[in-house]
Amino acid sequence: MDATEPLGERLLALYRLLHAAYGPQHWWPAETPFEVMVGAVLTQAAAWSNVERAIARLKGAGALLPQAILALPDARLAELIRPAGYFNAKARKLKALCALIVERFGGDLAAMLSHDPEDLRRLLLATYGIGPETADSILLYAAGRPYFVVDAYTVRLFRRLQMGPEGGSYREWQRFFMEHLPRDAALYNEYHALVVRHGKERCRARPRCPGCPALEMCPTGQGAVARGRVT
Repeated sequence: MDATEPLGERLLALYRLLHAAYGPQHWWPAETPFEVMVGAVLTQAAAWSNVERAIARLKGAGALLPQAILALPDARLAELIRPAGYFNAKARKLKALCALIVERFGGDLAAMLSHDPEDLRRLLLATYGIGPETADSILLYAAGRPYFVVDAYTVRLFRRLQMGPEGGSYREWQRFFMEHLPRDAALYNEYHALVVRHGKERCRARPRCPGCPALEMCPTGQGAVARGRVT
């Protein structure tokens, strides 16, 4: 694709290429918004398969509710979520999130998720253990609000595509996408999921460039293929 095309058009062109290659990702895989929120905390520095094991253990203990998590002794909660790693720290994070739900919103998750999104984002970021990526995952995947989620896969891919903001902060990256794409939660949901899938399968730390669905848009990949420096 012509690099002189408007950024919005290039971003949507990439989305179409990834969607054609991988299809719908059906993300976030969860039965309830609260399960999404728990998963957003547990997935920090963890493989998703291990997060699923931890969530299954919470379900098996009847503890996949904010009030139930708050009622658990810290050591018991940590043991239940052990498969997700960093279980003591993540137990504290889950309790902090549940305390926000119960103390600020009276345990009414629907009220929380329908709250003014910028204020909710501020409340989430003020909660122990919740950074921008986790907060925006909750806003997008649990509340259905149009906040583009930026992660390491996103930055790596778009650096190689030579697209993105001049600065490197999370907020600058998020603004880049939200200023050049339609404000559409469904689009942001699928786009982020496709970027993660692509980052795991193709655009790895050592990228697999030959046959990459985004190669036609990627100067880095094209150069690597031309020099034979590919796997």
